[in-house]
Amino acid sequence: MTATTDGPAGPGVSETKPTERDSPPPPAPPGRESLTALAERTTARAVDHLLARQDEAGWWKGDLETNVTMDAEDLLLREFLGIRDERTLRAAARFIRSQQREDRTWATFHGGPGDLSATIEAYVALRLAGDDPAAPHMAEASAWVREHGGVARSRVFTRIWLAMFGWWRWEDLPEMPPEVIYLPKWFPLNIYDFGCWARQTIVPLTVVSALRPVHPAPFRIDELHRDPARPMPPARKVPVASWDGAFQRLDRALHAYRKVAVRPLRRAALKDASRWIIERQENDGCWGGIQPPAVYSLIALRLLGYDLEHPVMKAGLASLDRFAVWPDEETRMVEACQSPVWDTCLAAIALVDAGLPHDHPALVKAADWMLGEQIVRPGDWSVRRPQLPPGGWAFEFHNDNYPDIDDTAEVALALRRIDHPDPERVDRAIGRAVRWNLGMQSSEGAWGAFDIDNTSKFPNRLPFCDFGEVIDPPSADVTGHVLEMLAAEGQQHDPRARKSLAWLLAEQEANGAWFGRWGVNYLYGTGSVLPALIAAGLPASHPAVRRAVTWLESVQNDDGGWGEDLRSYIDAEWVANGTSTASQTGWALMALLAAGEKESKAVERGISWLAETQREDGYWDEPFFTGTGFPWDFSINYHLYRMVFPVTALGRYLHGDGLGRLGRAA
Repeated sequence: MTATTDGPAGPGVSETKPTERDSPPPPAPPGRESLTALAERTTARAVDHLLARQDEAGWWKGDLETNVTMDAEDLLLREFLGIRDERTLRAAARFIRSQQREDRTWATFHGGPGDLSATIEAYVALRLAGDDPAAPHMAEASAWVREHGGVARSRVFTRIWLAMFGWWRWEDLPEMPPEVIYLPKWFPLNIYDFGCWARQTIVPLTVVSALRPVHPAPFRIDELHRDPARPMPPARKVPVASWDGAFQRLDRALHAYRKVAVRPLRRAALKDASRWIIERQENDGCWGGIQPPAVYSLIALRLLGYDLEHPVMKAGLASLDRFAVWPDEETRMVEACQSPVWDTCLAAIALVDAGLPHDHPALVKAADWMLGEQIVRPGDWSVRRPQLPPGGWAFEFHNDNYPDIDDTAEVALALRRIDHPDPERVDRAIGRAVRWNLGMQSSEGAWGAFDIDNTSKFPNRLPFCDFGEVIDPPSADVTGHVLEMLAAEGQQHDPRARKSLAWLLAEQEANGAWFGRWGVNYLYGTGSVLPALIAAGLPASHPAVRRAVTWLESVQNDDGGWGEDLRSYIDAEWVANGTSTASQTGWALMALLAAGEKESKAVERGISWLAETQREDGYWDEPFFTGTGFPWDFSINYHLYRMVFPVTALGRYLHGDGLGRLGRAA
């Protein structure tokens, strides 16, 4: 942790001579002093808390909480590879049990409904840990699984895991041949038609699918089938003259192809798939900085003959241990991913906007770390943009193959707020980032997260791909962040920026909100877009801004906060409907403040809610999931969101944004 000096100004405050830039804001209007004082106290506690959480190296990272399938699949991997150890098994099982709901199911997010696949995987993992299937918590879980269709109704990924232990027939799974790696990039369903997270997972799974391994299981799971004698029900009938019908026939053709595949071609495809996998292993041994591709890559390479002592395998296995969080000595949770770059840039923005001096040592240290993380070599994105010089940032500690547009924009916004002792170095880094982001703009004028024009609808229709979003189309939240970055760099009048602004205006929902791809949901989308539109020069009086303001005011909770449940992705009744959370209240306030609503009753109530719900240590409790990997299908609770977004909103209420006080780029 980074230590701070307690000077006369208080804990964590730099004792540098005040400048005009750092002078206190003018007195609040009559009648607002008490709210201003409340906001100042709330902000000060939160700033101290954030500063205390910074790592000595300069970064911040909160836990990234997902669901128990990560923990269950980690245990299944260790069983499959023969590397299980009792301490890990006991600790993971303890965590899995702690997440079981009162109805004996497991959900994929806090407060959500029971999920069939998650429940099956958690149940099987607990059986591996020795839990008795007759025990009440197990018997009731298996009964619920049977009532909801049994294993046959679970997702493909779950049934692949079961097939690897002989609990499901490989013949009853969709086929994905490794020869897909040879499809040219212009051909439908080539691997670059998939989003990068799906691509990294599917390539090793083609190896697993081709080799169909079976590691004999130590027990049967008949209790998870509706009819153990006939676990696979008849295939669902779909109209022949439909896309689903066409892809069902394609799957049958791929199953037939397996029987007649040219052996030399199959061997070559497996060899080239292994080469593709190994070339994308990061320096720390992981793949893409995320857990699922690492798990499947290790299985694929093991099946291709790589022993556990091979350097690639040893590094990969060691990387998995770094995804483990131990809340205590007896409990182990597996993160699907780690978010240090994202957390650090958001924390830096929050601290500057909250009034921390732009040259505070903690900020300079964060800037140094972020500058060192810029990626200056090509990755998978260059398949579509071979002439574009690199310059992005990734989300994780190690992920040079897959920088993303969103992190790159927010890191640039953070760096521009900090007075770094080497401003030319910062300018060069931001210049590379802006050039790379502009080069990754999709043809319609917006941005996806990782790739350009990754919009094919075919991958989502494959029977193999039922595990969530597998493409990376442009989204309003990412596009808003890029537009905000361009405005901060004085490029709001660039034709590419104006094209993105027009795209955002066209994407506004009828109710005035914007859809949130990477955060839940319309509150995130609106909180991302509205500040960008204002920064790009759209007046607060513009009809699109007024519609958004009206919508935000109309969905404020009675307690003064804002909340939205993940079910808003599948059910309109949940749009902006949910328990108030600190992160979502922060997003709503950021949008309202950008629109000039500082004096509004909605902002006053929102600031008051943040002050009233803050803990004494400056933290906010937030069990609800407000982030997404895939909307609805894969949900995330970023444990630092509950800090960085409220602090940003409070700071902007008190001071405006940090860019304004630093001086925007010319």
